[in-house]
Amino acid sequence: MLKKHTFERQKLRLPEYGRHIHDMVDYLLTIEDRAQRTQQAYIVVGVMGNVNPTLRDSADFNRKLWDHLFIMSDYQLDVDSPYPMPAADSFNPAPKPLKYPSKQIKLKHYGKYIQRIICQIEQSKDTQARDVAIGNVARYMRAKSYEYNQEHPNNELIIKDIKRLSKNDIEVDEVAINNLKSDYKQRNTGYVKRNGAKKNGAKNFKKQQRQSPRH
Repeated sequence: MLKKHTFERQKLRLPEYGRHIHDMVDYLLTIEDRAQRTQQAYIVVGVMGNVNPTLRDSADFNRKLWDHLFIMSDYQLDVDSPYPMPAADSFNPAPKPLKYPSKQIKLKHYGKYIQRIICQIEQSKDTQARDVAIGNVARYMRAKSYEYNQEHPNNELIIKDIKRLSKNDIEVDEVAINNLKSDYKQRNTGYVKRNGAKKNGAKNFKKQQRQSPRH
C-alpha cells in the first residue's frame, strides 16, 4: 500500500472527526446503488456520534450529524436523509459590509464629538448656559491641543477654531477664555535626574541629616 504524507492529502473539512471518517464519506460517494449508499450513510452517522459524543448534549443531535456528513462530502452526497441537505451558504455566510462615516472631521486633533457639541451649543437659547458650555469646550480644546502639539496652546487659536467649527455663529468672549484655568498637565520639574546638578529639595535635606555627625 502506497503511503501518503499528510501535506499531500486533502484538507479535512471537519478535523474533529479525523481522517478515517472523511475516508468513509469519500467511499460513500463511490457507491452507485442509492439504497446501499443510504444504508452505509446511516452506519457512518452512527460512527460519527460515537467519535464526537459532545454533540449528544445539544439539541437536534441527529440533525447536526447529518449536516456534518453533508459538509464532509462537500454537499455531493445523494442519499435518502431524514433531514434536507443544508445550503452551503448557511454555514459560511458572507459578512455584511461595515458602514464607515462618510463625513470628514474638521480639526481631527479635537475629535469628532467636539463639532457635535458646538452644534448643540448653537441651538441653545439660554445665554448663561451657552457661556458655560463654550468655556468648557474651550478648556477641552486647549487640553487636546496640548496633547497633540506638546506645547502651550494659544487662546487666539482656540477662539479661531471655535468660530471655524461654528461657522462664526458663536460669539466668544475672549476675556473669559483667557481667564479659564487650563486642564492640561504641566511637566513635573520637582524630580530631576540623579546624576544631574539639580536635586529634589526634600530628598537632599534628608540626605544631609543622615550624613551629619551626631554629638
